[in-house]
Amino acid sequence: MNILLSQHSNKAIYEQIAEQIKNAILKKDIKSDEALPSIRKLAKELKVSVITIKKAYERLDEQGLIYTRAGKGCFVSNYDYDKIKLDAKLKIKESIKSLYKQSLESGMSKKEWIKLCAEVSEEEL
Repeated sequence: MNILLSQHSNKAIYEQIAEQIKNAILKKDIKSDEALPSIRKLAKELKVSVITIKKAYERLDEQGLIYTRAGKGCFVSNYDYDKIKLDAKLKIKESIKSLYKQSLESGMSKKEWIKLCAEVSEEEL
């Protein structure tokens, strides 16, 4: 598993780890029922505390993305990818509506809004 950590990120290390594993799961780079690296092994690879990995795995477990088998490790849950994507799409749509409303209230035209969205979508994140 290729996880890149940034000391300059505003996100905690465990959040960065959980987010990257989540993205790998959603892109199906890691399949349902596939084992994740052990907590100790991943901590050693990333040169972070075991507690940090445990916290990242707990977050993924809370989200229903992984499950733990005592003595066996952590595994990717079997879930509905389409439902997760739909839920994410609905949340994103609500955020966009809110931002669009703010742009109109600030005097921005619809054309300027569209241009700004196009600019943002072309920027590297």
